[in-house]
Amino acid sequence: MPSQLHKPVVALVGRPNVGKSALFNRLAGRTISIVHDQPGVTRDRISAPCSLTTVPCDLVDTGGIGALADEDFAEAVSTEAQIAMDTAEIILFLVDAREGLTPIDEAIAQQLRKASNQVCLVLNKADHDRHDHISGDFARLGLGAGHPVSAAHGRNIPELLDELNERLIPFTESAREAEEAAKTSGLKIAVVGKPNAGKSSLVNAILDDDRTIVSEVAGTTRDSVDIPYDRAGERHTLIDTAGLRQRSRMDTSVEVFSAMRAERSIRRADICLLVIDLSTGVSAQDRKIARLIQKEQKPCIIIANKWDLFHPDGPKGPRMEQADEEIRNELFFLHYAPFICVSAKEKQELDRIFGAIREVREGSQDIMSTGELNRLLADTLRRNPPPTHKKHRKRLKVMYGTAAVNERYASIPVPRYILFVNDKRLLTDSYQAYLENSLRKKKPSHGLPINFSIRSRRKPPKSGA
Repeated sequence: MPSQLHKPVVALVGRPNVGKSALFNRLAGRTISIVHDQPGVTRDRISAPCSLTTVPCDLVDTGGIGALADEDFAEAVSTEAQIAMDTAEIILFLVDAREGLTPIDEAIAQQLRKASNQVCLVLNKADHDRHDHISGDFARLGLGAGHPVSAAHGRNIPELLDELNERLIPFTESAREAEEAAKTSGLKIAVVGKPNAGKSSLVNAILDDDRTIVSEVAGTTRDSVDIPYDRAGERHTLIDTAGLRQRSRMDTSVEVFSAMRAERSIRRADICLLVIDLSTGVSAQDRKIARLIQKEQKPCIIIANKWDLFHPDGPKGPRMEQADEEIRNELFFLHYAPFICVSAKEKQELDRIFGAIREVREGSQDIMSTGELNRLLADTLRRNPPPTHKKHRKRLKVMYGTAAVNERYASIPVPRYILFVNDKRLLTDSYQAYLENSLRKKKPSHGLPINFSIRSRRKPPKSGA
């Protein structure tokens, strides 16, 4: 039995396409796992809190055991499910009430009988009471008659919850401890990049655990996988995202859905680790993902992975200079993001990642005061006054500035500088870049974007007025 220091874990296991993800989403109270009629869609373990049980618990959705499609992944998916079962207090073993008992069900049940006191048999897709009679067939698995439910339509879900709550009662005290531990929750760290850049390898190396499936086949991770990671007394969440690539190259609706999930992961993250395959260089798709991070105004660190393959026979100094030049030239618009050369495969320089995260986080707490900002603005304008605008034949005047922080960025505050000017049309891109450079000289804000909100003293007249 696993340690009970955290919330109890409820794992959903079963062969492909029995509705594990549908039941997972039903119990979580929101759509998290991808639900699709293509067998084997869920390959990695996905975790989320259960919203319906009385006692707090975490749900874990697993890859289907015994998948026939994608045979190369069958062993890895089975391992994923086995790990989930080894770490779970309760196992929901799902079978398909409409298809009836299959040899794969019997093989899984044989594994589960070793921990039968943890197993709750669930007969899913019992959309009508005429499906309930099938429970007699599944009784010979030795795991009880089972609970006929319909995850898709909600049939008999309250009865299943009663069973879950009864099994969870012994873990009430553990749930209280988990709530206390949650008070020291850390950051949501999204690991993003193009397919096969080494995102899952990096997560596994950080965890020192084969937690996600690693393969040379691009696009192995389809879901965004939330993985808890304890470090220095804080519980962070590593978000291992699906590889983002051009929509025109996406083969299936599942892949499009996965890309949308990865984009949402960027939006909900506190900080993004942009993983670049240093051995192949910065690609157009890397730039597209970097632009998405910039658009969402997220703190960012660039992880130059596969350092061991980047001109491995050359001396370190020139190699580093070349890597710096390539990354800075190709991702010039993320100039504020520090970059770290690592090798996830060889587990080289991984400690530097959390050192950089700490520096970004600590630097974000030092927000410029209003007085300090206005003194800096006055000095900046005096040293290099704004030019006369060619079209409007006027010069920009900055009357006042103040700094604010969006509530979305509570964990790592991203500054937003509100400037009150005579006419915001007079602020050119080049002069705004000059203002940003002046702010960064005073406060470097490594890894943090700088947002400007420009407000005119009075609304400019409409064109032609």
